[in-house]
Amino acid sequence: MSAFEGKVALITGAGSGIGRESALGFARGGAKVAVSDVDDAAGAETVSLIEAAGGIAMFVHANVADPAQVEAAVAATVEAFGGLNIVVNNAGIGGEAALTGEYSLEGWQKVIDINLNGVFYGMRFGIPAILASGGGAIVNISSILGLVGWASAPAYVAAKHAVSGLTKAAAVEYAQQGIRVNSVHPGFIATPLLTNAGITSGSDLEAFIAGKHAMNRLGTATEVANLIVWLASDEASFVTGSNVAVDGGYTCQ
Repeated sequence: MSAFEGKVALITGAGSGIGRESALGFARGGAKVAVSDVDDAAGAETVSLIEAAGGIAMFVHANVADPAQVEAAVAATVEAFGGLNIVVNNAGIGGEAALTGEYSLEGWQKVIDINLNGVFYGMRFGIPAILASGGGAIVNISSILGLVGWASAPAYVAAKHAVSGLTKAAAVEYAQQGIRVNSVHPGFIATPLLTNAGITSGSDLEAFIAGKHAMNRLGTATEVANLIVWLASDEASFVTGSNVAVDGGYTCQ
């Protein structure tokens, strides 16, 4: 029997990168997967990849900064698949690069709305559905910048640190109700998010960023997705409230 046979997973930001690889991983394990993203075409492509491999998936459009859209995504998932067992709160943005004393108010609010409030909304509406389905797991995607600081990214750093605290609070609250809650803290991963930030393959900036990791390379979306899938599986049955780094040794130095 597959690890996630009979289970239902909802993954936000699943149109590319870590979210897409996670969706594919859960589907390979037998889960029915609700793929959520603001990019309809990218989300539909993830669904197509899952279906081409013999899995079951659906796309649901949702901007995680809007609680009504997140609530609707959860409801649509439950209606289509009969329940909800796993939520991966992955959607996020990098935000503008500026010092704290110069950071725009609009930029701050946008990052907090997506990277922090979006995680809260995923939990706020996902937890009741998971409880109604008999329990499950939540994996919140933070960052190494949820463990350390980085100049010119105060909103991102603040939001990702807050995700760690939110994860721990919820883990304590639901540990005896059948829901495990953990956060994953990736290092710099070769995804569109990095490319959009100007860190392109073969560039001097990429080499500089890679050198920040003990392994002297960037991570891959698959390496992060493998951890996410494991944390949501029964193999991690005694793991909750943990902030797990997958960072090539970035934070151990």
